[in-house]
Amino acid sequence: MSALLWFRRDLRLRDHPALLAAAENQDVLACFVVDPRLEKSSGRRRLQFLGDTLRQLRDDLDGRLLVTRGPAEEQIPRIADKIDATAVHVSADFTPYGKRRDEKVRAALGSVPLVATGSPYLVSPGRVTKDDGEPYRVFTPFLRKWREVGWRKPAQSSAASARWLDPAHVIGQCKIPDPGVELDLAAGEAAALSQWERFAGDGLDRYAQHRDRPDLPGTSRMSAHLKFGTIHPRTMLASMNLRTTGARTYLRELAFRDFYAAVLHHWPASVWRNWNGAFDSIETDTGADAKRRFEAWKAGETGFPIVDAGMRQLRETGFMHNRVRMIVASFLVKDLHLPWQWGAEWFLDQLVDGDVANNQHGWQWCAGCGTDAAPYFRVFNPTTQGVKFDPAGDYIRRWLPELSGADDVHLRKGERPQRYPAPIVDHGAERAEALRRYQGIGS
Repeated sequence: MSALLWFRRDLRLRDHPALLAAAENQDVLACFVVDPRLEKSSGRRRLQFLGDTLRQLRDDLDGRLLVTRGPAEEQIPRIADKIDATAVHVSADFTPYGKRRDEKVRAALGSVPLVATGSPYLVSPGRVTKDDGEPYRVFTPFLRKWREVGWRKPAQSSAASARWLDPAHVIGQCKIPDPGVELDLAAGEAAALSQWERFAGDGLDRYAQHRDRPDLPGTSRMSAHLKFGTIHPRTMLASMNLRTTGARTYLRELAFRDFYAAVLHHWPASVWRNWNGAFDSIETDTGADAKRRFEAWKAGETGFPIVDAGMRQLRETGFMHNRVRMIVASFLVKDLHLPWQWGAEWFLDQLVDGDVANNQHGWQWCAGCGTDAAPYFRVFNPTTQGVKFDPAGDYIRRWLPELSGADDVHLRKGERPQRYPAPIVDHGAERAEALRRYQGIGS
């Protein structure tokens, strides 16, 4: 007997429940389907990270990974039929697109079951609900229940857990994506485990104090690995001492990841629409001048140093520090009065770690229209945010070379080098305008 293990957002061999389910008393063919629809919507950096990860996974399996291209509802039944599979095994996918795709695959497989075991989350969407079965709309009560529900220990899986079939006899092998983009983060399971080991041993204790400082190496840089499943959060949690402040703070961030996945699961339309429909009536700018300001924001040419530093970091590396993500998002929606969807789409195009649930609902938090959102009247002042979280200006100097020699990189005195642009808006005036537009909507 044989089974098909269809890798998706679980590109690893350790702590992989679906692998163990597939390997039970049968041979296993490992495959990955490059879906042209997802390929088209992925930024080049994310495709590069995916390709690098697949090449590493193929090496970890001694070449026994079938990579094929095409709609999954066509490719998976074809491969299953070719090896006479008794079942197709996957890790569950809870995104709107993933659920639609899996329903199509399930229907196309006919009598061959599509078996979902495990998920990319500590607690899968749908498991944490109120006593009456309703989903949570606010994070804090979700967090309390999430801790009560709890999570399993890491699954004891590895490359040795299965008898792997050689894919050479299965037609349809395709080239793994390789856009030729240079990344500042190594891909693959070994890189994920190594990165986490370094952070857990040297940075986790300082995480609570340093995580909001873009000028310091205070974050784990695990977001891309979590996005592609080169490590499972259970594996990370197993090495954390939850009695420490840093570990508890980090666990809270993993809970936010589960919360946003659950929100998207229960409210799939929120991927591009306001979760809070009351915000549908808010006035946003979309004309030619709005597009000009949007291009300046994308290029890091707004004249606000912390905003421009973040946008240039994103453009050059495909990553941006989380605190700076909040600052630039607030600036887009509340200083420039542009639709949050514009910023969310640009982030998904640029980010290596672009995750639909985290990205869309993080943007809605900043815009005030999401679950548990920031109050609409909270408008980040980009200058004071820069002073608070990049006090010496090291982060700004790194990404804005034209300010490297400035005495005050935050430009509080109004003096700025000629090479650096003047502010495209007046923050005080636009804050007042934002409050006028938000007036009466509520949160």
